[in-house]
Amino acid sequence: MLNLNNISYRIDGRPLFDQASARIPTGKRVALFGRNGTGKTTLLRLIQGEIALDDGDIQLNKGASLGAIAQEAPDGPQSLLDTVINSDKELRRLKERAETATDAHEVADIHERLALMDAYTAEARAAAILAGLGFDSDAQARPCSSFSGGWRMRVALASALFNQPDLLLLDEPTNYLDLEGVIWLESFIKTYPGTLIIVSHDRDLLNKAVDGILHLKDQKLKYYTGNYDQFEATRLEQQAQNEALRAKQDADRKHLQAYVDRFRYKASKAKQAQSRIKMLARLKPIASATDDHTVPFHFPAPASMAPPLLDITGASVGYTPGEPVLSGIDLHLDTDERIALLGQNGNGKSTLAKLLSGRLKPETGEIKSHPKLKVGYFAQHQLDELNPKETPLEHLERAMPGVLPVKLRAKLGGFGFGIEKVDRAVETLSGGEKARLLLALMSREEPHVMILDEPTNHLDVDSREALIHALNEYEGALILITHDRHIIEACVDRLMLVADGTLKSFDGDLEDYKRYLLDQRRNGQSSPNSGLVKDNPRLKIAEAPPPPKLQKDKDTKRLEAEKRQRLAPLTKAVEKAERKAAQVSQDLANLELKLADPALYAPDTQDPRMVQTLQKEKGMLKAKLREAENAWLAAEDALEAAKSS
Repeated sequence: MLNLNNISYRIDGRPLFDQASARIPTGKRVALFGRNGTGKTTLLRLIQGEIALDDGDIQLNKGASLGAIAQEAPDGPQSLLDTVINSDKELRRLKERAETATDAHEVADIHERLALMDAYTAEARAAAILAGLGFDSDAQARPCSSFSGGWRMRVALASALFNQPDLLLLDEPTNYLDLEGVIWLESFIKTYPGTLIIVSHDRDLLNKAVDGILHLKDQKLKYYTGNYDQFEATRLEQQAQNEALRAKQDADRKHLQAYVDRFRYKASKAKQAQSRIKMLARLKPIASATDDHTVPFHFPAPASMAPPLLDITGASVGYTPGEPVLSGIDLHLDTDERIALLGQNGNGKSTLAKLLSGRLKPETGEIKSHPKLKVGYFAQHQLDELNPKETPLEHLERAMPGVLPVKLRAKLGGFGFGIEKVDRAVETLSGGEKARLLLALMSREEPHVMILDEPTNHLDVDSREALIHALNEYEGALILITHDRHIIEACVDRLMLVADGTLKSFDGDLEDYKRYLLDQRRNGQSSPNSGLVKDNPRLKIAEAPPPPKLQKDKDTKRLEAEKRQRLAPLTKAVEKAERKAAQVSQDLANLELKLADPALYAPDTQDPRMVQTLQKEKGMLKAKLREAENAWLAAEDALEAAKSS
């Protein structure tokens, strides 16, 4: 599908690629993997032709289509559904032509092409993708401009997935998603019909959804088959082999050098010594097996404190008086708690985090906390609050006035800011380094509770592993909001679900939660009751009263008659759509019998124009059949929905 041939590219004089080559097979789902700053996004831009190579060439299969997530979020008055459908330029063009074309042959060609594109299911496909990314039917009908930038980037992702190009490029798509969206995206990628290259540091996604790794390191590219764990095992094995070869080479070098040092000035051995010198020159050094160093994290231990740290009873919280986002919140937080908050974006996870961190006050209920409790709060939006002209040291000096610079430098050193970075302006730091600075600022006062809202978005795989180690060594309580399943499984021992305007315990692990989400979508519910979602024993939620029971048979019969009368038009619509689909199917079968008649192709009776006419008619009938079947299915869905209402 894609060949990268000896490509070279420099940025500001620094080489990102130096005679790098790789081949991506057709139909593979490939993760482009490498440390932050090695050039992954740049490579995707080179493939798209947005920037030009310094040397080499990039070859895409002839006629293959290429697609990627738009860099700018879509906007405008169109609904989300129309925005996604209209992102397919060819589909939009063909539909416009179909409305104005009058020539029968052109109409047939258009409908045949639309059928090949599966155009008659476009709305259903677009709706399914949007639903998977967290937009319900009401949201899909809203104008694109009514959503925030983060949500509109999800629409950009939906458009890229909807277009289904032969080669799809995805650059950190999970950064726009919650855990629920990541789980859905994983399933989508697994069944993607084309070739896909994805940049992601989500270890679970790299293990479950891809079957190839394109590794970018030291300005070179190397393709590995298999998922991330297989890639890591293969790489470690190669490193071990290289280390053994390097050790052997070092021993050979020492032996040769010792011979040269001893005999190079002896006339009888001069010739042999010169030969050894040439052998030494030909020995090319083998790289050490040690990978690039990953800077660790270090969270300071909080002062000891008697439990509970927090005790919340019947709290409600929101941003507008009288309109709570969450109600009936009960939470008992001890010193050793490790909690992950689950739930779709928009359900109130960040609102709950702000309540727990003291940034929002409860409207009702009671919050008891230890008077000396310190809470550290990290959120991605805080990246925008950093002063780009100030250094990490200046940020910490402002946050901790009066503390000696040597102690401030030591604190920053625990988050990877050595001598060369502690005095650099924030605007020169990478996204991962800015995230490290926020974590350092968050933990500066040795908090008893750390609340982390998507802490891994700008961290590569190795830095995420370093963060996991630091969180497991941290001695305080942890509340985590993240779409990274690996960090949840490694650091958390309790799951809680934010849904239906409240907080509940979730009795299960992430695999149980995945099944819960699948059941939720299968049942068409936004927040179904599940045996896995259990009320907190202290949670007081008023249950809906049961529907009134009918006391008399005549009332039952009357209601049944009213229901039959209400369903009658829908039942007739189903029967009519079924008859139409059956008629078109029969017409198509009759036409195929004509086309199968050998007499049509006999030399003495052959009429090329007749064959061509029948073929075009066949294309039109196929399109009509697909349209009729879709109408039939839609009518069936409407009837079933009315029956259950």
